[in-house]
Amino acid sequence: MKPRLRSCLASCALAVAAAHTPTHADEKPLKIGVVTEFSGTYASAGQSIESAMRAYMKLNGDTVAGRKVELILRDTGGISPENARRYAQELVTRDKVDALVGFNFTPNALAAAPIATAAKTPMIALAATAIVTEKSPYIVRTAFTLGQTSAPMATWAAKNGIKRVFSLVSDYGPGHDAAQAFKDAFTAAGGQMAGEIRMPVSGMEFAPFLQRARDARADAIFVFVPGSEAAIAFMKAYNERGFKQAGIRLIGTGDLVDDDSLPAIGDVALDTVTAHHYSAAHDSDLNRAFVKAVQAQGRKRPNFIGVGAYDAMAVIYAAAKKTGGDTDGDKLIAAMKGLKLDSPRGPISIDPATRDIVQDIYIRKVQKVGGELYNVEFDKIEAVKAR
Repeated sequence: MKPRLRSCLASCALAVAAAHTPTHADEKPLKIGVVTEFSGTYASAGQSIESAMRAYMKLNGDTVAGRKVELILRDTGGISPENARRYAQELVTRDKVDALVGFNFTPNALAAAPIATAAKTPMIALAATAIVTEKSPYIVRTAFTLGQTSAPMATWAAKNGIKRVFSLVSDYGPGHDAAQAFKDAFTAAGGQMAGEIRMPVSGMEFAPFLQRARDARADAIFVFVPGSEAAIAFMKAYNERGFKQAGIRLIGTGDLVDDDSLPAIGDVALDTVTAHHYSAAHDSDLNRAFVKAVQAQGRKRPNFIGVGAYDAMAVIYAAAKKTGGDTDGDKLIAAMKGLKLDSPRGPISIDPATRDIVQDIYIRKVQKVGGELYNVEFDKIEAVKAR
């Protein structure tokens, strides 16, 4: 065979082979099931999660490892373990999702955990109770834990002249974690608890509890409520009880003065000091891009729930790149362990032993910036592990 003819045949053979070789573009979409609340009292949380996930796709593309990314949304309507479990089941069996994201209420996350285990489907949980990642080897957390934020708040308070604190927390897992972590760290630093109250998690009547805290005459009250409408109602009752006039300081976790709730809370929030992992005012180019991408969707600004969802996408993308687009559950989870990423909140990593997030915790004070209320960061504790 003449060399020229042999070369032509070889080229044709390669072309035919290429035409029948599957490419990434031919592959099925990478499906992500999002289970959270888009209606009811906590609807703003679901909206924050969706807008942050779409902001990630806007900034980083809607394909990863050659596969188109598709979000499938399900509305739990609030704290509803039954709905969370049912939707998780439907998403893994009928929709064949490659990952689950959401579950920002602990009861919902705990209800869905067995589904993730049985299906071997990675589940990026945003709930903040410490035990959540222990409930399935397929759960990874990109949000925070209450112990992770409450202990630094206690340490800061003890170092800054606050000697007696009255604790007020919502009566469910995250509240219990917040109260215990604060108490342990505060008393270890020489502080004294003036009293402790657990308030109904679904209740919006805070006046009786605040009055008991007012009567205790502590230097400060430490507060955890699950953000959104609960935070707005709490701050209204707090203002009516005259704590500021009495010189009693307000400290807490960032849920209390969440970026999403601050405009509705108003100036009563000024000077509130909290410890948290994210503020829309965080000073970095990546955060400014994140804020802009969220606002482009009609949202006012991202919040702490949103940044957890943004980083859930970052973790899924990074893991899918490591596996070359293979979304086998065991391979994805293995790829997620030990990941180190740049986030709008600063550097984060996924602890390879616990699958929980490691991140910087910031001490912030509510101040006016450009006429708007923001949590302005003024101190930082680096690389805090979940607890």
